[in-house]
Amino acid sequence: MITATRYHDFSCGHRVVGHEHKCRYLHGHNYRVTFECAGDLDAVGRVIDFGVMKARLCQWLEEHWDHKLLLWADDPLLESVRAASPESVVAVPFNPTAENLAVHLLTVVGPAQLAGTGVTLIRCRVEETRKCSAAARLAC
Repeated sequence: MITATRYHDFSCGHRVVGHEHKCRYLHGHNYRVTFECAGDLDAVGRVIDFGVMKARLCQWLEEHWDHKLLLWADDPLLESVRAASPESVVAVPFNPTAENLAVHLLTVVGPAQLAGTGVTLIRCRVEETRKCSAAARLAC
């Protein structure tokens, strides 16, 4: 299997509902998301042009999550925070852990953004810090 990989850095806030420690509070990260795509080589010898990965995957992050606050749709704080700053809050259908962000990008965003390219997003890694990351990958 041949893959192409690209990462993108962005900033956003979140909180983890039910967390035992300080991550239960509103806070933010400078995230790094690494996308790994697989597919057949094209006539030029690429899985996918890195510029296409940027336009379809990285730009999605910029438009939807960069400088936003990601809150779980079931978070009791959602409505009060949204009332104070509606344009900055994104309600997501999961508790916004690094693991859940990776799964969502891999299984929802990737397929939608790469539709028609013949390329599959097979792995997504979400780094919250240089020391802490979570990854999701498609089963072989």
